[in-house]
Amino acid sequence: MSEPVLDVRGVVKVFGDNAVLRGVDLAVGEHQVVALIGGSGSGKSTLLRCASLLETVDDGQVLLDGEDVTDPRIDADQVRRRMGVVFQAYNLFPHLSVLDNVTLAPTVVHGRPKAEVRDEAMALLTRIGLAEKAGEYPDRLSGGQQQRVAIVRALAVRPRVLLLDEITSALDPELVGEVLAVVREVAAQGMTIVMATHEMGFARQVADTVAFLDGGVVLESGPPQQVLGDPVEARTRQFLSRVIDAGRL
Repeated sequence: MSEPVLDVRGVVKVFGDNAVLRGVDLAVGEHQVVALIGGSGSGKSTLLRCASLLETVDDGQVLLDGEDVTDPRIDADQVRRRMGVVFQAYNLFPHLSVLDNVTLAPTVVHGRPKAEVRDEAMALLTRIGLAEKAGEYPDRLSGGQQQRVAIVRALAVRPRVLLLDEITSALDPELVGEVLAVVREVAAQGMTIVMATHEMGFARQVADTVAFLDGGVVLESGPPQQVLGDPVEARTRQFLSRVIDAGRL
């Protein structure tokens, strides 16, 4: 079996007296889509922040292509350049156009030629149906359009792995579908993705693996049909029953 692109080993993260992650293990293979599910406070977002080195881990390791990126001697900025991260908040620069938001990191941080980057950015924007918005500023876009631009901006740096943290939770329900459609297309193109989500139907359709976090550990992990359809753990069944009641499965 080939080496995982992202390999989280025994990661612990403590805030004050609160152990948010208590020894999390998660291996993500090339071209895999892993959906992280679990209740509020289960550790999904913290796990993604630790994986992207936005939080330092208190114990354990995060390996990217076999390299221990939690080693203090590692240049964290260099590691982050190999990851694309999208959060609930779009975090677009309001004073830059859509095109400039997408091309900023590849040109300034990665030092790639502007013309090449602009051509790639326009191709990405065309793929998600926003080419005509390239010259607009973010405040002229809907929430769903801004989130789609945020995904394109993350893809523009040609990341090894795309980390998505509840990217639809701040959107009106009618905008959720257009954002998930972009993720579905990106997954179909072979991008390696780790996605924290409450959209269980989407996880069932797109994910290769679903990992249920509870109390800071991965309590259950496996194919979507098993974890979502026939879970082993009582806590997983309890969580999913609440999700079904909320109409998200």
